[in-house]
Formats: sequence, structure tokens, C-alpha cells
Amino acid sequence: MTAHYAIEIVLTRPATDDELGRAGRVVALASDTNPTRLLALQRAKTPGRALRVLRRRLDAILPIDVLTTHHPDKKGRVLLNVTLSPAARTTIHRAAAARDQRPRDFLSQAVTSAVVRHGEERARHLTARLEELLVEHTPEELLLCVANAFRSHPHGRPRGECASAPS
Repeated sequence: MTAHYAIEIVLTRPATDDELGRAGRVVALASDTNPTRLLALQRAKTPGRALRVLRRRLDAILPIDVLTTHHPDKKGRVLLNVTLSPAARTTIHRAAAARDQRPRDFLSQAVTSAVVRHGEERARHLTARLEELLVEHTPEELLLCVANAFRSHPHGRPRGECASAPS
């Protein structure tokens, strides 16, 4: 069965109006507030095939960095489509062979491990910052500040700014 897959297109730079016009004649695109991100729907039998088809259709038109499925698959994975340089491809093949793995499995594990490490590092960083704040503020003050920030705007508040407590 053929389905439609939402594909996020991450560009190496903002596309020009001419590039967007040409790409828009090939596939319907939705833009984001970030000028280096676009969204497209691609019809295909599988998410991987949707990524490959869209890459073939747009690669010569847009400065594509990465294509990614916008929604996780049944296994909870988001698929990536990246064009690698010959040197990077050779390095991956050698590293995979040294571990007796297929290059795609090696790369999948390497990316997954990097994402996990990044999440752990962010958690450690956040914990350290909270511990610094607890030196000067009570837990109640911090919770009130966090609650006010979430209530007023969950992600739009500039760094370091905290809504004042109600009087």
C-alpha cells in the first residue's frame, strides 16, 4: 500500500526565492519560521523510499543537508537521509568492517549513541545549573519561576529571564 510521508528538509543555507519556486513546481512545500527548514509530503511504500524519492527529486534544486521523516515509524525511529562524501563513506565502511557490521547498522548505532550521549550531557548541564541556583534560591522559588515561565510561554522566553512571582 502506498502512503504519504511527511518529510522534513533541512537546508545548508536559506533557499533563494528562485530555488523555492523551482522546488515548489516539483513538490508541494510548507515553510517554517526557520528559513533552513521545509516540510514536504512524499508518496511512497515505505518511509525510507519516501526519503530517497524526495532526495532524487530535489537534490539538484535545493541546498539539502538532511532529509528526515517528520514522524517516528512503528519502532519509534526517525529516519535520516544524508549524502556522505566519499571520504566519510570510506571511513564508515572501514569502521563497520572492523566491527563485522553492515555500514548502515554501524552508522545507525553511532548516531543513536551520539543522541543518547547528547541527551545525557544536556541533563547533566541542567542539573548543574539547577544546583547553582539552589545555592541562592529556595526550591519553592525555583518551582514558582518555572511554573510562571511554562504558563506564560513554554519555549519563547529569552534565556535568563524569569517571570516575577505574583504579589
